Amino acid sequence: MYSTLGQAFVLIALTCCAIGAPVGFAAGATRSEAGGKWVMRLAFGFAASMLAANLVMVAALLAHDFSVAYVAQVGSTATPTIITVVSLWSALEGSILLWGLILGGYIVAFAVLQRRGHRDYMAYALATALLIGAFFTFLIAGAANPFRAVPGPLLTEGPGPNPLLQNHLLMIIHPPMLYLGYVGMTIPFAMSVAALLRGQLGPTWLLPLRNWLLVALGFLSAGIMLGGWWAYEVLGWGGYWAWDPVENASFLPWLTGIAALHSAIVQQRRGSLKAWTVVLVLISFLLTILGTFLTRSGVVNSVHSFTQTPIGPMFLGFLAVLSIGVVVLLALRIDTLATEGRASGMASRETAFLLNNLALVSIMFTVLVGTLYPIAAEYLRDVKVSVGEPFFNRFSVPLFLVLILLMGVGPALPWGASDWRTTRRVLVRPLPGALVGLGIVFAIGARSVPALIAGALFGYALVVTTDQALRPTRLRLKKGEGLPTAFVESTKRIPRRLGGYIVHLGVLVTFLAVTISSSLQTSSEAALNPGDEATVGSYTLRYLKGETREASHVTKQAAVLEITKNGRVVRNLEPTLNFYPGRREPLSTPAVRTTVTHDLYVTLMNTSRDGSIGIRAIITPAVVWVWIGVFMMVIGTVICLIPGSTRKGGSSSAEATELSAAEA
Repeated sequence: MYSTLGQAFVLIALTCCAIGAPVGFAAGATRSEAGGKWVMRLAFGFAASMLAANLVMVAALLAHDFSVAYVAQVGSTATPTIITVVSLWSALEGSILLWGLILGGYIVAFAVLQRRGHRDYMAYALATALLIGAFFTFLIAGAANPFRAVPGPLLTEGPGPNPLLQNHLLMIIHPPMLYLGYVGMTIPFAMSVAALLRGQLGPTWLLPLRNWLLVALGFLSAGIMLGGWWAYEVLGWGGYWAWDPVENASFLPWLTGIAALHSAIVQQRRGSLKAWTVVLVLISFLLTILGTFLTRSGVVNSVHSFTQTPIGPMFLGFLAVLSIGVVVLLALRIDTLATEGRASGMASRETAFLLNNLALVSIMFTVLVGTLYPIAAEYLRDVKVSVGEPFFNRFSVPLFLVLILLMGVGPALPWGASDWRTTRRVLVRPLPGALVGLGIVFAIGARSVPALIAGALFGYALVVTTDQALRPTRLRLKKGEGLPTAFVESTKRIPRRLGGYIVHLGVLVTFLAVTISSSLQTSSEAALNPGDEATVGSYTLRYLKGETREASHVTKQAAVLEITKNGRVVRNLEPTLNFYPGRREPLSTPAVRTTVTHDLYVTLMNTSRDGSIGIRAIITPAVVWVWIGVFMMVIGTVICLIPGSTRKGGSSSAEATELSAAEA
């Protein structure tokens, strides 16, 4: 029953897309109001059908119906209920099904929120989104069909989901958050295609484009952070980022999406960088399709990726068709991308934004080359090539330093042309912050040149970011308002300004934390019998005992370690080795003691029958600030989406006036 019902809902969704896409394009071309209503109905039909199909699959998983192919692949009666539900996205077919659900949700949200005042774009945009939906539902109905009926005798028990997905609760939220970011890029892409087809890239298109970009980037930032946190808490190697191909796949559209957002700000403010905005939005979506191809084709070896699958060539073909279509559309509408604003001087904020975009695109290109080169070398020359961390660090770290410099210089500069005296004054003022940042990084033990430069740039950019974020508040203080009132009122008027600088602050915190944690890490390995001790830094680790813990779906071997620091017991840590049925090698779950300044990270490497164990202990400074920095980025993004208040009687112009005064 589940198999038949699920496939029926998928076919209904595919039909809605197959009809809705051409109807939408026709309605956009003829400006037919009736056609626009029909494409909206079909968009809602697609979303409802994908929701129903996902609910059917969850019901099949909970019922342990092994006649459904996907349940037979990932289901198990021994798996806890919560893991059974999230196994929906634990393998290829289920992840594509979830993708379709999220796409349907985005299409409905876009249709509802933008239904007024954007009719010129709506039909084209919905048609583009449904065209993308048609591809994914075609996969679900065919090569990646999770509802396929199992032939022959039915299983009485299944293998359960991938053990890596059962090993930490972070995997419950990491994949959906990442998919929300990936799929979210569909809406800005569809809006850009619609604007090009309409030949109108004005303000009525730009503001909602910025908002949908913010939504996608907020989810993508959270997804990347949760993925790094999961790797740190589960994989046992003591790090959170290793330039893994699948990690890079999510990083690429984040870089170009951030660049597109900055271009949109300049376009809205000065009328320039219009071509940058459109092209970067289009590229960001294409990079999400490329990333999906990398993770679901089996062409890369990664702990995150799926095994060899038949849908890889389909994704590659879809990416090729989209790329050709984008190039043709840009060529046909090249006249609409001309700059409308006035030329700016070199020492201006818009020039800094342009350089910022060049740095982001350069980082993207570096990561893209390093990720794709091994694949190309193996395919073209049948030679296995490894591009590792040294390559990425060597070429990307200098670019990141340039980016942090621009985060300090750009906001300090005025919009438009400025004289040399003003430029020198605003750029010299934050220099004491650079000296303080340099001193702090040196004091905590960093001696490498990149780390010291990063500390100085952090201090410089922090002064500028704080000054710019609080400038509207200071303007209101000069008018005689109290500090709390001035801050609240300025934030209510222009929340996106404060949100943007909170994002900048989060980037600075994360960048400095990554620099410090990668420069000052210490580690130690030891073989211990019960009662033995090992030291790492100022910590002493005493092995008390080993324990075996049984659960329905896993057997855990734990080592109980008493942790003392400076002669005082701080807590016990219990790293484990987890043995899952059907997996030959155990998975290690480290134990972590997190403080504001550093983490103590202990991995159980092995156990012996005589009771001895092998452990690895690592002290890494500032790790918690990596997560805090990304959390600040997400919070800042949410604040940016809050509409500013206007004075009674009118006026968004009041906000614009106040913003202009604050940025003068």
